[in-house]
Amino acid sequence: MVWGWHFSSLLVSASNLPCWLVEESVVAEECAPCSSFQAKTTPECGSTGYVEKITCSSSKRNEFKSCRSAVMEQHLFWKFEGAVVGVALVFACLVIIRQRQLDRKALEKVRKQIESI
Repeated sequence: MVWGWHFSSLLVSASNLPCWLVEESVVAEECAPCSSFQAKTTPECGSTGYVEKITCSSSKRNEFKSCRSAVMEQHLFWKFEGAVVGVALVFACLVIIRQRQLDRKALEKVRKQIESI
């Protein structure tokens, strides 16, 4: 009986899904940045800041769908690359500093050994 209740709740929630998830759809307007009005009124703008307009075939409804723009992806890629290079430079400097410390300790140890002879 529990399974039947769970299955029926899934059927009810499926009716609340956007039409582009449950039927054939066509992109009416390509992925574009949200206007300031859309950002405030359209929940799909919240995640990426970009939306595309979808027209569903059988219900003829127009809905918005969150999308990822190529320009945004390129910007995120270069931010990631910059962060990776920055982290690599920091760790390279740390390695150089540590190597110099170890070299000084080794030279000091050799100097003490030579003095003790």
